[in-house]
Amino acid sequence: MAPRCWRWWYWTAWPRTRPPPAGCTLSVRQQFSTQEQTPQICVVGSGPAGFYTAQHLLKHHPRAHVDIFEKQLVPFGLVRFGVAPDHPEVKSYGAEDHQALGIPGEELPGVFSARAFVGWYNGLPENRELAPDLSCDTAVILGQGNVALDVARILLTPPEHLEKTDITEAALGVLRQSRVKTVWIVGRRGPLQVAFTIKELREMIQLPGTRPILDPADFLGLQDRIKEVPRPRKRLTELLLRTATEKPGAEEAARQASASRTWGLRFFRSPQQVLPSPDGRQVAGIRLAVTRLEGVGDTTRAVPTGDVEDLPCGLVLSSVGYKSRPIDHSVPFDPKLGVIPNMEGRVVDVPGLYCSGWVKRGPTGVIATTMTDSFLTGQMLLQDLKAGLLPSGPRPGYVAIEALLSSRGVRPVSFSDWEKLDAEEVSRGQGTGKPREKLLDPQEMLRLLGR
Repeated sequence: MAPRCWRWWYWTAWPRTRPPPAGCTLSVRQQFSTQEQTPQICVVGSGPAGFYTAQHLLKHHPRAHVDIFEKQLVPFGLVRFGVAPDHPEVKSYGAEDHQALGIPGEELPGVFSARAFVGWYNGLPENRELAPDLSCDTAVILGQGNVALDVARILLTPPEHLEKTDITEAALGVLRQSRVKTVWIVGRRGPLQVAFTIKELREMIQLPGTRPILDPADFLGLQDRIKEVPRPRKRLTELLLRTATEKPGAEEAARQASASRTWGLRFFRSPQQVLPSPDGRQVAGIRLAVTRLEGVGDTTRAVPTGDVEDLPCGLVLSSVGYKSRPIDHSVPFDPKLGVIPNMEGRVVDVPGLYCSGWVKRGPTGVIATTMTDSFLTGQMLLQDLKAGLLPSGPRPGYVAIEALLSSRGVRPVSFSDWEKLDAEEVSRGQGTGKPREKLLDPQEMLRLLGR
């Protein structure tokens, strides 16, 4: 879907929010008078939430004019930059920042956010210089969601299996030299609280050249407790339980016996401190507080038991959550929840301003929830427009933005410019059988556009 009009700008102070998130599809087409003036609508962010919102507006208003603005030189946000390259069918993540661990040693070399690591192997320009050192034997990933499993899978997948994906050649070169043999995926709570889905877990279990390590003690008594849980959670937990406690068949046992790499889930562990090497120049391990669960259902929380354990490692990747950033002092923002206060997408106390995606409801959901959430925001905007609740009178639209950018010496990158960059990436990938070789350097992109 291409909007009737969309443009980017580069290195400006314009508000920039690019998320993903939930809602309800519109089932009745809005009816608008053909005499109505053309509404000028600006969408900031060309990720899934931005595109789905624009799509809904254009589909349900015959005269709408939508401009999409993006801070990068290329569109599609973290559809392009946020998901493992071996999952092209589900490329969708969002939000601008990650949740800090807030523990001593977090600043040590060898500690990265999963967001930055994902951006590195997916070609996000701001992460192209990340240079993770994969010369260690063991990596620890903090968090047990789909992103954590994505990162673990990329670390352990034989590089030749990634050669025909759109992973960057620079990242592939580093992965070819990787010495990482063991990856621990650590969570504060237990098997019933993991945030990854069964599809990602199944992929990890079947990953070539690897074998899983799960402690059967973590699953004691779980068989009876899962009888009443919802079916998706039950199926996921049953797969974990079988993997942890059942003896594999002959074929699977032979596959695991020949595996050169391992991965494991460590439950009931909370990060307490990143441990430095003797010279203090590199991560050497992580201290974990042993936890136990209190409460039931949604109120279940992990509390320290007082015991700790040290887990040696040379790489720590934090995957404990994403968060959005405030975009401008004129736009309300809840720093605790990481969202713009809103009612069904309508920004509180700012008529005419709407939000969708993770900045609307927080960092949960995948591409389907992004779509329905964005459609709902579009629906609310169109309802307000029809009811006469939005500012009336003509609006200059992109003409005013164009003049503002010109006064700042900013020359936007257009959709036709993107098509040139897209063709260049596809051309570079053809020689090695890849769908594309992503351009990483913004300056090189501008040179290719004759800037």
